[in-house]
Amino acid sequence: MPANVTDASFQDEVLGSDIPVVVDFWAEWCGPCKMIAPVLTEAEPELAGKASIKKLNIDENPNTPGQYGIRGIPTLIMFKGGQAVSTKVGVLSKTQLMDWVSQHA
Repeated sequence: MPANVTDASFQDEVLGSDIPVVVDFWAEWCGPCKMIAPVLTEAEPELAGKASIKKLNIDENPNTPGQYGIRGIPTLIMFKGGQAVSTKVGVLSKTQLMDWVSQHA
């Protein structure tokens, strides 16, 4: 299961990561967020060594989503070398997720 990241740990765990990181910006009340959660959990082991997946709850961590202009959830942002390199909004299938990651990782 993807690890949680917070406003406090975002710099170290995401921006400071040696490998690309996909951050799922989500909230407990979000239906589509619950739909994509199993996709992320299933994809994570297949990405080992190539990319990691982290989850950031926007209700508990309001600062980071604002910095990246999050307007709708679920929003996935891929970070590489400390920079946001690609964004996807909405639910993705596992195939769509894996294709997106492989294009940018």
